[in-house]
Amino acid sequence: MSNAPNDIFGIHTRALAVWQKRAQVLATNLANADTPQFQARDIDFRAALGAASKNASLAMTASTEGHVDTSGGGTGAVLYRVPLQPSLDGNTVDANVEQTAFAENSVRYQASLSFISGQIRTLRTAITGT
Repeated sequence: MSNAPNDIFGIHTRALAVWQKRAQVLATNLANADTPQFQARDIDFRAALGAASKNASLAMTASTEGHVDTSGGGTGAVLYRVPLQPSLDGNTVDANVEQTAFAENSVRYQASLSFISGQIRTLRTAITGT
């Protein structure tokens, strides 16, 4: 019975966790767009989802209180992005690329959330009959 939500919602519950983690990584990139030597990172969605399917969770760990570990949580899914045009100060964040990736990620997150909401609505209709 504990696996029932995963069976009902399919892969979308695990995908939501990966989309959320990717949003955090992309937001970090955007926040550090002017930081010298900052290396832009992104999540390899397939690798992260594969790891989530095996572990059934993407728990984040903190190395020190107040710090968030964005190294991938041991999944190896967070990778450095290859810059299209690196800056002179060594920063590899391209704001346009990051904003586009963030918008795409938001749409995918919303799509998974809409699917789960639809499944809940269907279950509610099946239970109540209305």
